[in-house]
Amino acid sequence: MPGLIPQPLPTHFNMDRDDCRRNKTLGKNLMCRLKCMFTSSSAPESRLSLEDTQQWSQSLERLLGSKYGLATFRTFLKSEFSDENIEFWLTCEDYKKITSSHKMSSKARKIFEQFVEAESPKEINIDYHTREEIKRKVKSPTPQCFDDAQKIVYGLMERDSYPRFLRSEMYKTLLESLAADNAQR
Repeated sequence: MPGLIPQPLPTHFNMDRDDCRRNKTLGKNLMCRLKCMFTSSSAPESRLSLEDTQQWSQSLERLLGSKYGLATFRTFLKSEFSDENIEFWLTCEDYKKITSSHKMSSKARKIFEQFVEAESPKEINIDYHTREEIKRKVKSPTPQCFDDAQKIVYGLMERDSYPRFLRSEMYKTLLESLAADNAQR
């Protein structure tokens, strides 16, 4: 029609293209950050390798057992605004190492308030019964008082977050970048 002014594409078209570009560079940028974080030692076993990165796909346990894997998984979850589960799980792992009953009591209350209590800032997805059981246990905490919730959260990560991570552009790009580095050597 005459006199019509061409309209720009809706912003979501540009955002999709920008997201795709951002995801491609995210993996490469992540690899650079990981290398910088963990290569203070020049020992070959402390470097990020393609083989180790490929092994992350074998199990969530293997991923979390790798300092690079854990850092990458945390970054992925933060990018999805769903890092409360890994933060809770890691906080519980640290909590289990506390030996002082005073520190344990204080830390248990903080964990409860931050992750377990309904409407808490980083509320984890657990059932009412488990939440109430933890509420009772926090009154006289033990190193195991969060174990049931930790198992639930681990299962959620294993069934949901972990498979998404393995399918993510971040992980795929990291693998591709490491494979390209290996090919150049």
